[in-house]
Amino acid sequence: MTTKRLEEDALLFTSALWTRKAREIEANPRVALLFHWPALGRQVHVTGEAAVAERALAEELFEERDPLHRLQTAVSRQGEAIDDLGPLRERLEHLARVQETPPPCPPDWGALRVRPETVELWDEAADRLHERRLFTRSGEGWKMALLSP
Repeated sequence: MTTKRLEEDALLFTSALWTRKAREIEANPRVALLFHWPALGRQVHVTGEAAVAERALAEELFEERDPLHRLQTAVSRQGEAIDDLGPLRERLEHLARVQETPPPCPPDWGALRVRPETVELWDEAADRLHERRLFTRSGEGWKMALLSP
């Protein structure tokens, strides 16, 4: 998933709500996210709780998608087993040619809001004494601890 937006206290993602990841979040909303930039020697690890956001937000974020990406949601059931990509590509190319307007937000498309409880920033060091700063939500603010590498 790609981060779609940052709110003051949450990260927003979008997904079809029938996917494995969406079903797993529904069963257990405790999530961990990892953003890794190996070329920069940095990563961010976030833990928190995820929930499906309001429908209006899902529709707003869907409208922001590239038109071809919006069409792709009508063609592919992400994560389902298929025999060949050929028919999906043919269908997408056909829709791209004949569709006058991008499709509206499907009813099974949603926005997921993750409210972080911990954020760990990791900064790689040549001597392997990597800097690790753990931020933990504490009431209305955050507490920071420097962690041993």
